[in-house]
Amino acid sequence: MSQHQYHEFRALRRALDDEAREELRELDPDARITALRLIASGDLRGDPDVLMETRFDAHLQVNDWGERRLMLRVPGLDRERARPYGVPRLVETWTSGEDLILDLASEDDADGAPEEPDLLFDELLPLRDELLAGDLRPLYLAWLAGYGTWERDEFAFDREADELAEPPLPAGLDELTTAQQHLAEFLRLDADLLAEAVADDGTARTVGTLLDGAARRR
Repeated sequence: MSQHQYHEFRALRRALDDEAREELRELDPDARITALRLIASGDLRGDPDVLMETRFDAHLQVNDWGERRLMLRVPGLDRERARPYGVPRLVETWTSGEDLILDLASEDDADGAPEEPDLLFDELLPLRDELLAGDLRPLYLAWLAGYGTWERDEFAFDREADELAEPPLPAGLDELTTAQQHLAEFLRLDADLLAEAVADDGTARTVGTLLDGAARRR
């Protein structure tokens, strides 16, 4: 990827009208804007959170210093169902009207931006429909990847997080959809950690026991 940074927004439920597109052009004259997309290379002029609340249903951000971010606006998803899967800075949610906005992030300065981010975005967008249908596997994968950051950075979290209980385990983790497989890769989810999560024996688990189990698999 030649861009130092890449931002893309998608309007999925309602196309941008002429007035909306003109407002966006005034906000960021260098961005490519159509009825369904805003694409910006380099620094984004505007707040992604506000753009998601007012104009768009999905947002992808990647850059050469290892930051990755996926935001999805999901109508009707109960925030209380999503709350157990939260991870500070890496899996966050908030409401906008009757919609839930899901904000997933991954950071690793040793790993740059994925190639062809526009095609990657297409591969990740089915996650929104899965969440709309009540499939919480994307949230669990994001939670697991978030605390799996410890595998790369031991200072990512206070060690008290070791005692945090695992959130509800969705069925079907051993048969991920294609979009969920792309999400696991996008969020840098460790394969051994996922295998440990799949090997559920029904006992209560914590962040610490999952990480320890993944370490034993290596």
